[in-house]
Amino acid sequence: MSQETAAARPGYTDFLSANRGGNLFTLHINQRIGACCALIGHRLGLSPTGLTMINLVFSIGAAACVIAVTPAAVAGDLPWWPIALIVAIAWQLAYSLDCADGQLARVTGTGSPSGARVDVLCDVVSQSGFVAAVSAVAVAYNPETPVWFVAVFASLWMVNLVTSVLQTGESSGSILTSKNLVVETGKMIRDTGAIVLLMPLVLVVHPPWMIWFMVLFTATNGLFLLASIAFTARDALKASAS
Repeated sequence: MSQETAAARPGYTDFLSANRGGNLFTLHINQRIGACCALIGHRLGLSPTGLTMINLVFSIGAAACVIAVTPAAVAGDLPWWPIALIVAIAWQLAYSLDCADGQLARVTGTGSPSGARVDVLCDVVSQSGFVAAVSAVAVAYNPETPVWFVAVFASLWMVNLVTSVLQTGESSGSILTSKNLVVETGKMIRDTGAIVLLMPLVLVVHPPWMIWFMVLFTATNGLFLLASIAFTARDALKASAS
């Protein structure tokens, strides 16, 4: 096989090596699935934006499924476990495709500013759908949930997306840079791959606990936002003083 032909047909390892990393679950699970998706997409002639749009279909479809069946599940007319299994697979595949579109763009050199914007916009829609699904289940099982709390949860959830967008290029960095296994495991609380698996697990184990899922991530995202502001302000002050 000529070098030109080999270059035109990159393999799994080529796509995997082009990943942008991530926390423990994302790095070892979703980036690997993403490399498979990128490889398949490339062989099918799909563009990075094509993978992005497929990601959107799976993520919004999963959220819509949860919201649609919640009344019947709360009433006891439908078990959660088959729905949880379906949405767990759909969300994992959607997030892996979100990893795959970047891999495909970098390996094939087909990335573009408009494609990057589409990716971010689809991430916003996907995250909004996930928040809506979590909120629908939590409020259905806990009708006394204050409206303000749902609003705070939804607002702070977007910290995950905003900070990930900001931490690119010259703004890249991490508050906790240690690669210690304990630290890496703790950072999974902000790992999208782990989070979209935890939600279906709550549906199977005890759906009324979804309110505590909201409490956990409201506190986590709020604390992370304050820490990000503090660390970024410190760096900005050091830069202005030098």
